[in-house]
Amino acid sequence: MANLSESVLRVVEQLTRLPGIGRKSAERITYHLLRVPKEEALALADSIRAVRENVRYCRQCFHLAESELCEICADPKRDPKRLCIVEQPRDLMALEQSGAFHGYYHVLLGRIAPLEGIGPEHLTLDSLVKRVREGEFEEVILATNPTVEGDGTALYISHLLADYPVALTRLARGITSGSILEHTNKEILADAFSGRQKL
Repeated sequence: MANLSESVLRVVEQLTRLPGIGRKSAERITYHLLRVPKEEALALADSIRAVRENVRYCRQCFHLAESELCEICADPKRDPKRLCIVEQPRDLMALEQSGAFHGYYHVLLGRIAPLEGIGPEHLTLDSLVKRVREGEFEEVILATNPTVEGDGTALYISHLLADYPVALTRLARGITSGSILEHTNKEILADAFSGRQKL
């Protein structure tokens, strides 16, 4: 980009590193930041700094939190007999918005994907097994995405938990195979929860 200052180029380059942001979008966002009041642009910068400094993973479920426990794990009104396993915090948020589940969660922080070099050791599986062993869960719901990797991860987990006295269920296939939970509407998610099946 000729005739642009180094500062502008640096912002464009940083924005292109974000998922889903190409060069043109990065340029538009940069021009927008230059047009808005200075306070608005700096508020964005401050919020990015705050999220990096204050947000961590919940020590129990690995959801995003600003203290040791996330709001869900700290809520005594949740159903202590149900545990729902998801791949990412954004999947948890999609399920919460559906209003279909009122138990606790466990976030894997990924899925088993051998072609990408992601094995079981890269996930939060040790913590999951410990929670199931020490908890009072009656049902563990495998809500991994209905993809090849998600299904493989669910199968791996079902073998890990096979010896524990919990019912293992999987979301019903109202969710199209190959789709992603965070992009699925709340009605379909609610139907998938109500129609979940034993493994």
